[in-house]
Amino acid sequence: MNRRRLTRWLTVLLMSTSNLLALPALAADEAANALITRLSTEVLGSIKASASVRTGDVTTIIALVDATVMPHMNFKRMTASAVGPAWRQATPEQQKRLQDEFKTLLVRTYAGAVAQVADLSVVVMPLRASPQDKEVVVRTEIKGRGDPVQLDYRLERTSGDGAGWKIYNLNVMGVWLVETYRSQFAQEVNTKGIDGLIATLADRNKVNASKG
Repeated sequence: MNRRRLTRWLTVLLMSTSNLLALPALAADEAANALITRLSTEVLGSIKASASVRTGDVTTIIALVDATVMPHMNFKRMTASAVGPAWRQATPEQQKRLQDEFKTLLVRTYAGAVAQVADLSVVVMPLRASPQDKEVVVRTEIKGRGDPVQLDYRLERTSGDGAGWKIYNLNVMGVWLVETYRSQFAQEVNTKGIDGLIATLADRNKVNASKG
């Protein structure tokens, strides 16, 4: 299985875990590695139990993300990091469009790969962090056929409403997702500007939607 394919279905696993954050109080008190352990275990069961998710039904996946993922991920930070310095130059309207198109890109790209995670297991490594840390990396291995695959999460501790750990980046086999998109987006911004990047993302989403 090549890196691109791995990135697709492993990121679906990441995004799907947010469906299981049903107890905010528990999430606020839970250690970052304990959170990932619980979610990784539960999400595999959830995927196996849902025929529509297992077959990569786009409508089901998008509804799932809209209802459950956004409250538990710092998607604004993910988008801002992926866009890079140009994010600060964008208007609020442009920032919203970038975030919306980036979310749609990820969801539609990875929706068709959900079925591939059903036969996997997840091993969470011991957390190397102190209780005072505000940002941590939780390292895991995905085991199935072939060699184990590295899947690491970057999380930040938040306060106030919805306090707890929020995921804002993903590392697959040594490659961080946000940084990968940053290099692609920078080329678009340099040649076409911010509106050009938005248009490119929108066009890509239309193509993905036409493919189902």
